[in-house]
Amino acid sequence: MDNWDEIRTAFQVARIGTVSGAAEHLGVHHATVIRHIDALERRLGVKLFQRHARGYTPTEAGLDLLQVARATDDQFNQLAAKLKGRGTEVAGEIVVTSLASIVPWVVPALAAFQRAHPGVILRYLTGERLFRLEYGEAHLAIRAGSAPEEPDNVVQHFRNVEIAAFANKDYVAEHGIPTGPEDHARHRFVAGDDADSRAPFEKWLRANVPTEAITFRASDTEATNAAVRAGAGIGFMVAPEGRADPSLVEIYGPRTEWSAPLWLVTHVDLHRTTKVQALLRFLKRHRQEGGG
Repeated sequence: MDNWDEIRTAFQVARIGTVSGAAEHLGVHHATVIRHIDALERRLGVKLFQRHARGYTPTEAGLDLLQVARATDDQFNQLAAKLKGRGTEVAGEIVVTSLASIVPWVVPALAAFQRAHPGVILRYLTGERLFRLEYGEAHLAIRAGSAPEEPDNVVQHFRNVEIAAFANKDYVAEHGIPTGPEDHARHRFVAGDDADSRAPFEKWLRANVPTEAITFRASDTEATNAAVRAGAGIGFMVAPEGRADPSLVEIYGPRTEWSAPLWLVTHVDLHRTTKVQALLRFLKRHRQEGGG
């Protein structure tokens, strides 16, 4: 592969987002990075990046290149480890993505994995956006809800997350605890801003709470959790997280119909790499041993 250095450079620019960051990671001058990108774009006849003041954003062609480059880079690293007699070594960068709501138990698990494998560099990306594994945006996605159906992904059921309803102690002191659905109209509730959310507890909320009683809406779980803690009303949280907060009162305990299944999702190109397999095994064992 005559132009692998250029492809590797483009991969790092796409991953990091800036020429200076890629240059530092590769140990080359920033002019070399620009020269590699320009040469690769000329050779391929397409624009790989949109240049802007904050850095470089991959075009659709750039994302295609990122997918191939990440898989190739991981496979080269795996091959190098085997050739050096270190085929079982787990090292290098691993990118994991999940919803922010499960951060409290994902982070301890990832930290424990890194302690077991000090050569690993972890990037943990959270948010509502669905990271595209087929474009190499992550090695592992932990997703909630119905089983992902994207082609070329390996999907494994991981666990069910218990969801319960909580409110701040000050809210309870002022408004009391609902006696049942017939009492919901006099209370205040916190919910997500998506009126069509398929989350089981959001569906229950729409069916059992008058619309006018849902007085605080937010676009992500971090914001709704903060609203519940601030006393804005009754809202749903991951049960262990809510119970760990002494400022909260559990209004309704977990219900089967509220639970959210979690899935471990990897792309077929990276699924069998040493570090991805090691992380999958570790997370499953961590869960079996009561972690999170």
